[in-house]
Amino acid sequence: MFFIRSASDADLARVSTLLGRGEHSMPALKARLARPDSEFVVADDGKRIGGMAYAAMDKDEGDVVILHQIHVDSHLTRQGIGRDLFAEVETCFPSAKRMRVEVAANNDKAIPFFKGLGFAEIGWTKQAGQSDSSIQALVFEKELSF
Repeated sequence: MFFIRSASDADLARVSTLLGRGEHSMPALKARLARPDSEFVVADDGKRIGGMAYAAMDKDEGDVVILHQIHVDSHLTRQGIGRDLFAEVETCFPSAKRMRVEVAANNDKAIPFFKGLGFAEIGWTKQAGQSDSSIQALVFEKELSF
């Protein structure tokens, strides 16, 4: 059974391995962990990190939180870990009225996942994640109520 908890410095090497991509270097993960107005959580069963999520308040829209990333080990999908990670992150921003996420337009697993969590498509972008990206993505948003 996986438990959702706040990430710590001690988790970052395992998170980097889980993500397995160069843009998730230790310095980049440390910067996320240290960012104010953000939440970085992991799914931990005491032996391994099975998933992670990271969200932060939008710098331009004070009532919007951006879900930057949610990732579950490919061997552990469809066990509710992603849903549990999201449920934790969703409650961490009491001043937020909406949560937004960008999903690559060809990500056939993530789109139904977010729709199942109550997100609705509100648009699209040619540059997902950052201004120099060339990844086309759908933009989804969910109203938050506490």
